[in-house]
Amino acid sequence: MDNKLGLEIIEVVEQAAIAAARWMGKGDNKTADQVAVEAMREKMNQILMRGRIVIGEGTRDEAPMLYIGEEVGICTRPDADQFCRVEELVEIDIAVDPCEGTNLVAKGQNGSMAVLAISEKGGLLHAPDIYMQKLAAPPQAKGKVHIDYPPEKNLQIIAESLDREVSELTVIVMDRKRHTDLIQAIRAAGARVKLISDGDISAALSAGFNGTGIHALMGIGAAPEGVISAAALRCLGAHFQGRLIYDPEVVQAGTYLPPVEETRRELKEKGIEDPDKVWECEELASGKEVLFAATGITDGDLMRGVRFFGGGARTESLIISSQSRTVRFVDTIHMKDGQPRGLQLR
Repeated sequence: MDNKLGLEIIEVVEQAAIAAARWMGKGDNKTADQVAVEAMREKMNQILMRGRIVIGEGTRDEAPMLYIGEEVGICTRPDADQFCRVEELVEIDIAVDPCEGTNLVAKGQNGSMAVLAISEKGGLLHAPDIYMQKLAAPPQAKGKVHIDYPPEKNLQIIAESLDREVSELTVIVMDRKRHTDLIQAIRAAGARVKLISDGDISAALSAGFNGTGIHALMGIGAAPEGVISAAALRCLGAHFQGRLIYDPEVVQAGTYLPPVEETRRELKEKGIEDPDKVWECEELASGKEVLFAATGITDGDLMRGVRFFGGGARTESLIISSQSRTVRFVDTIHMKDGQPRGLQLR
């Protein structure tokens, strides 16, 4: 994965974010997601690569575009030999969430992003579409906190690692019934709680940076998004752990989940022998080279959302690379028909 690919990957998330942002506040989360998927797929198929979607919008029957197992990139075309030399046919795995926080976009709320993570083939866990208990924390607390510790112990460790009081910490938790006891425990320990309705990749990412005002993500969310979060936090040197959650009584999602034993059998068929294993971020995103990219759709803790003007749009993106050990914030103006009108610095 060279630097040129990294630059092209930025354009993938930028185009997805711009497409989704046009539906911001219109109350239509399905269309916002659909147009982001279409834009992301179109852009990826213009890149000289051989990619495979390992985390996407679902199975082939459920998602006609960016389904799990779909191949993308110029080098996957039937006539690929006209464009790609053998040495360029490096296979990469891709995890995508073209519109993380579709409800946030539909309601015009903060925290939605277009995101993806890539690694060489086999470098990202093919997480099943179930749930995951997650713990994200700053780099200073990496390896010190643990997902099995009670919240108050983890908060004390994070506070000591950051040289501050527990009362100065803010923890993001998804606003779900299953988190009632967790929220009470965090508050009882003296920390502050920021409840979110969607978008825990953004939350985990915020915990990995100093200066965002967010110091941890705790609770249960979707497992595929956990792999994408792990990829980002691994590149940042921050802490991320996850454990698959598949018991309907624990998840309390209000939607159908298969019986526990059935899920255990499916996980074993996927090669996951211990369904209750605690996964470190280096295991969820185990590739030698890992790259994470995101563009804000609506405003967030790290990036502003898409801003439209008469001559085009402006985006803010983030790209993190384990290979180059860099974190880049990219501010881009997309000019419509090459004719910018009324450009402003801010």
